[in-house]
Amino acid sequence: MSSFESMDSEKGIGMSVALQTQGFTKNQCVTGLRAAVGVLEKWNASSDQACRILRISRSTYTRARQRDPDWAVALDADQMQRISFVLNIHATLRLIFDNPQNVYGFVAMANDNEFFNGRSPLEIMAQGDMISLYETFRRIDALRGGQW
Repeated sequence: MSSFESMDSEKGIGMSVALQTQGFTKNQCVTGLRAAVGVLEKWNASSDQACRILRISRSTYTRARQRDPDWAVALDADQMQRISFVLNIHATLRLIFDNPQNVYGFVAMANDNEFFNGRSPLEIMAQGDMISLYETFRRIDALRGGQW
């Protein structure tokens, strides 16, 4: 049985779970987006960088920052995955570092490790492709060394 299948214990029936087709409410989308935008702002990401990282339009970015309680937005699974990576990078940095300067400044610092080659994690993520975002997350997550 794959990791995307589970067994119904009472009926013995295999059930497939497709994570990419999971729907999110507009409220969940707005909450996640606002949290990710807040983190990106604390990382000193430019609006262009934030839009590329989250794959959102400039107007969606602006609306997310305005905190209008009546605003709603629908995001696709790719955008929600990007939000998840940003929030998980932030959570990992909070585990690794005690001081806010490192928690919020690390992603803007030049990194000489092989993957980054002198570029900052923010520069890599702002390329806009999912692989760069994932690989940045993976490398930052590895820094915690089993602290979960």
